[in-house]
Amino acid sequence: MKFFVLLISYLLIYSFSFSNLIDKHLYENLNEPNLNKQVLNIALEGLAETDVKNKNIITIIDYTKSANEKRMFVIDLKKEKVLFSTYVAHGKNSGGEFAQNFSNTVNSKKSSIGFFKTSKPYRGIHGYSLRINGLEKGINDNAYKRNIVIHGATYVNEKYIQRNGRLGRSWGCPAIPFNLTKDVINTIKNGTLIYINGNLQSYKKRTKYAIL
Repeated sequence: MKFFVLLISYLLIYSFSFSNLIDKHLYENLNEPNLNKQVLNIALEGLAETDVKNKNIITIIDYTKSANEKRMFVIDLKKEKVLFSTYVAHGKNSGGEFAQNFSNTVNSKKSSIGFFKTSKPYRGIHGYSLRINGLEKGINDNAYKRNIVIHGATYVNEKYIQRNGRLGRSWGCPAIPFNLTKDVINTIKNGTLIYINGNLQSYKKRTKYAIL
């Protein structure tokens, strides 16, 4: 009996501390106009339901936005601060300026959506990179097998957009500007949550997480 009392007390304390961390004024305090409030709330719902090591940091990628907009946000929830607001590429077979088609299939060269957990950094063909693991069966759980990683790319910057009319595309990876790669990866590595937003109507029918 004593064990269950202690367990309930612990859960209540944890729930209280987490709800305090994510207060109702968070969106306003972040002061990031490119970040969609509904997308932020979905990401926070997932954060509350997932078992990740570090709940102070969350990354949101909003693939409903144009590739020519900054649509990746790394947020420090404890400090209520956007640490990075930057460009991010989508898969070449997901679309041109807008990502419209998503996949969990190996060699599809499409992006995946949903919730992911970051793993360890490594050095590969794209330099310093970060593996991510899909948390949703049938939606993104092949991310590791597909080598979907966060890495730097020369086709992800404003100069590329000016020359080509839109951001470059990857083979499915959320590629980011080279000059931010090290700082972003070191901030989100080793067990933080990433939420990649896409077609919500389709995603709602398949996800196990509560979606607004």
